[in-house]
Amino acid sequence: MYSDKELIERCLENDPRAQEFLYKRFSRRMYGVCLRFARNTLEADDILQEGFIKVFSFLRDFRHEGSLEGWIRRTIVNTAINYYNSKQNEWKETGIDKAASFQSVSDDTLEKISTADLLHLIHELPEGYRMVFNLYIIEGYNHQEIAEMLHISENTSKSQLSRARVALQERLTQRKK
Repeated sequence: MYSDKELIERCLENDPRAQEFLYKRFSRRMYGVCLRFARNTLEADDILQEGFIKVFSFLRDFRHEGSLEGWIRRTIVNTAINYYNSKQNEWKETGIDKAASFQSVSDDTLEKISTADLLHLIHELPEGYRMVFNLYIIEGYNHQEIAEMLHISENTSKSQLSRARVALQERLTQRKK
């Protein structure tokens, strides 16, 4: 097993075993990140592949100031955002209108839903909602950062997040019935 520093050095020397080790060590977790942003598994596969190409291409730029996994994750997230931005004009946004009567989701409903089911509900959100939800709630970016990444206004980011939350709560309420 390699230390992060040794692993990076050996990858930069084009050691195929070290490169394979790095990929196998992080690909499963990064694929989960890709699945949250992608519309389907084929897109997730593309994002993962493109992301790891960037990881290997820019590994020399890693400054050892944080964790290697964090740097790879940020690279994968940025790749997913770039993918989204490049495809944005091709996708039609099917908006979800706010419901006239809004019911909050009980803790009991949340306890009964599995992580896989929740991820499935998030995955069903329209593109813009899902991107903002993932970046804000899961990745921890603020609205200003999201606006810059997705080339939208901060208010659009806030609105998309609000609508994503409403849509998820409506779907959770429907599951409860």
